[in-house]
Amino acid sequence: MLQVMASEFLKIRRKMILFLIFLGPLGVIVLEAINFGVRYDYLTDLYRNDLWKGLMGEVSMLFTPSLMLGLTIITSMIANIEHETDAWKQLFALPVTRTEVFLGKWFLATILLFVFCALLAGGTIVLGTFLNYGPDIPYLYLLKKSFFPYFAAMPFLALQIWLSIAWKNQAIPLTVGIMGTILSMYSFEFPDWLPWKWPYLENSWGEPLYFVWAGLLTGTILLVTALIDFNRKDVK
Repeated sequence: MLQVMASEFLKIRRKMILFLIFLGPLGVIVLEAINFGVRYDYLTDLYRNDLWKGLMGEVSMLFTPSLMLGLTIITSMIANIEHETDAWKQLFALPVTRTEVFLGKWFLATILLFVFCALLAGGTIVLGTFLNYGPDIPYLYLLKKSFFPYFAAMPFLALQIWLSIAWKNQAIPLTVGIMGTILSMYSFEFPDWLPWKWPYLENSWGEPLYFVWAGLLTGTILLVTALIDFNRKDVK
């Protein structure tokens, strides 16, 4: 498995994937910097009881759809490396199992998105420091805002890597992912059981961990289902 992962990282070395991992968090932070720069007095007064949590709440509103869109594009680009060169048969001829091939791409996507979230957390600290919000950074709250959506979005990660590998025409998984991203932006009025609502962590119980566990459980079920399908069918 380590050899498979090493191979996957080599494949993306000269691709735009790594650039997108940095571009996503940077774009969110830049947009929020403009937002706070234009409305500094209003937002500072609005969140005067806890400036850092106010800032993190504002960042998370942009971060969640960027995470959903990011995982859609990244999984498509990871799978398309083999699709572009028709290299699936050569890959399956190597002394690795289909399960290892699939999990290698899934692990690569999870690691890249984890870095995506970590960069956003670091960028939020930089922005808050630049705004003179003081040294009392609520690190635990920052970690929750940065990584809970990541775990809650695991079903979409499993689904998108499944679709991206299964279909050579990447218009199909990209359309599904983009529509899901748009749908998630209007999900606040949805019932709590719909997964598009989970990455926003807002539920009727007021407990974001429910959506985290739901995302991890559903993501695991989808991942296992995808593995079974991948081992039984030819890649299109």
